[in-house]
Amino acid sequence: MPRAKPAAVVLLSSGLDSTYGFLHALADYEVKMVLTFDYGQKAAVREVERSRGLAKLYGCRFELVELPWFHVFTRTSLIDLAAMIPTGGDVAIDDLKRSQATAKNVWVPNRNGIFLNIAAGFAEGFDADFVVPGFNIEEAQTFPDNSAAFLSTLDQCWTYSTSRRVQAKCFSLDMNKTEIVARSIELGVPFHNLWPCYFAGAQWCGECESCQRFKRALTANGLAFTELRERTQ
Repeated sequence: MPRAKPAAVVLLSSGLDSTYGFLHALADYEVKMVLTFDYGQKAAVREVERSRGLAKLYGCRFELVELPWFHVFTRTSLIDLAAMIPTGGDVAIDDLKRSQATAKNVWVPNRNGIFLNIAAGFAEGFDADFVVPGFNIEEAQTFPDNSAAFLSTLDQCWTYSTSRRVQAKCFSLDMNKTEIVARSIELGVPFHNLWPCYFAGAQWCGECESCQRFKRALTANGLAFTELRERTQ
């Protein structure tokens, strides 16, 4: 018997893009589970905490995938305690050349390739048709593994590596952050439950590139970053 909805495994970091993808998938798909990855990133404790909370809030199975060996092959500032993540005036989100330069500090080799291939294994094992990541066209300019071309290539690979021919489906692929916030408002995304920050402080730092992009998108939609940040405690 064909099922009423296709099934999906969702990658959830509790950032804006992945949370939007999660709620969109809940509306369109049978969500088998959400996967959150701890690869030693500085924000891991918060990302795991918030992702677990979102999964519980929406009644979904949560699986934490621990990848402690990332530090062996990367010295990205997201992991290396001695490396500084660009913040404040070192970040210029409206300057493509500056963004390309700062992106090198937070680049993790093949991170999304590893995450998505693991997720494809979970998808096949749990009879799911799709893997749902959270990407956007804004950051695809500096991170090629956020792009449509990257996902298309994965789909081709998975025709060989999964018997179900699992596919990637990203609902925000052609959207910028401002558009994602607008659609997230319609879906009722609980913004104060998200963790868009590269750090694991008591609140979003507001200064890293991820926070700055999130802040701009919220402001463009009439939402106050500071007010929402106060509710994160």
